[in-house]
Amino acid sequence: MKRTISAVMLLLALTACNKTTPVEQFTVSEAVAVDESPVTAPIENSGKSAQDAMPETDYTSQKIIKNASIRFETEDLLVTADAVKNAVKKYKAQIQSDAEGNSDYTLTRSMIVRIPSQHFESFIAEISKGVKYFDAKEISSEDVTEQYVDTEARLKAKKVLEARYLELIGKAKKVSEILEIEKELSAIREEIEAKEGQLRYMKNRVALSTINLEFYKKTAELPDATVSYGSKIWNAVKSGFNSISSFFIDLLYFWPFILIFVIAFYIVRKKLKKKK
Repeated sequence: MKRTISAVMLLLALTACNKTTPVEQFTVSEAVAVDESPVTAPIENSGKSAQDAMPETDYTSQKIIKNASIRFETEDLLVTADAVKNAVKKYKAQIQSDAEGNSDYTLTRSMIVRIPSQHFESFIAEISKGVKYFDAKEISSEDVTEQYVDTEARLKAKKVLEARYLELIGKAKKVSEILEIEKELSAIREEIEAKEGQLRYMKNRVALSTINLEFYKKTAELPDATVSYGSKIWNAVKSGFNSISSFFIDLLYFWPFILIFVIAFYIVRKKLKKKK
């Protein structure tokens, strides 16, 4: 009888030794497989699938990025600039940049306005009042719904995978397993941050449309305008001085030929003096 009990206890001990730990059953390679089908893979002890645990995406809402580039002539730069600023306040927009320029016969004002997308058309109609014609008026829209949904789905998949690895690292006992899991977690975290950055960028471009606005005024020095006699004289003096400067600069390009000519002239003249 004692021999039988001893045999049974020995058998139980051997059976217990052959059992593996949870970490050995759920290896890192199995965790990586979650990335291939993260949405439908169940999370251990959660009672729900990963798809049920994540918020649903609104696939019916389109993500449209709107842009416009407008250029026109105005009779008064200040009046037009004030009108644009009033429209910015009215439609809760923001001026991203504001610059002035002065060419030969034109004064220019350039603005970049970020406007909430729902007020995009209304803002353009507001600033177009009183404009006789546009030198340029380009309006474009880009549908990024598919790209947005794809990026969002990939982000959710990476977060599910990250949760699996965090669960796994709590069960790991070997140092080699912990290091391997931490390496994978670091790579996943970088991918998550990159996807989050892409989503933030697209959300910003969708929420705020961009309008490149340029308006200008021609100065008095037009071909048909009257120019004073003194101005004509001064312009002629400047033109003559520029011509002389250009002439001497052009001579510098031919200095080797000039040098050869001077040397040849000197030699010929010396020979002629000897003959005399």
